[in-house]
Amino acid sequence: MSRTTAPADDLTLIAEVCARRRLRDRPLRLTVLAPYGAWIGCGVLRVLRVRERDAHTELVAGYDAYERVS
Repeated sequence: MSRTTAPADDLTLIAEVCARRRLRDRPLRLTVLAPYGAWIGCGVLRVLRVRERDAHTELVAGYDAYERVS
């Protein structure tokens, strides 16, 4: 399996869908950060952190903003 080079600095703060597209040949694990409670993510889901693990690449993402749901 060929692996493309996509350094973490190149992926930080880009849209999550763009990061997944660039890393499509790798097994990925996606974690979405959100505040505790009832919130709706607003804006774009962006990559906050990228980590290379043994068998996969881990993406941690969060929205631009969050709005409280009453």
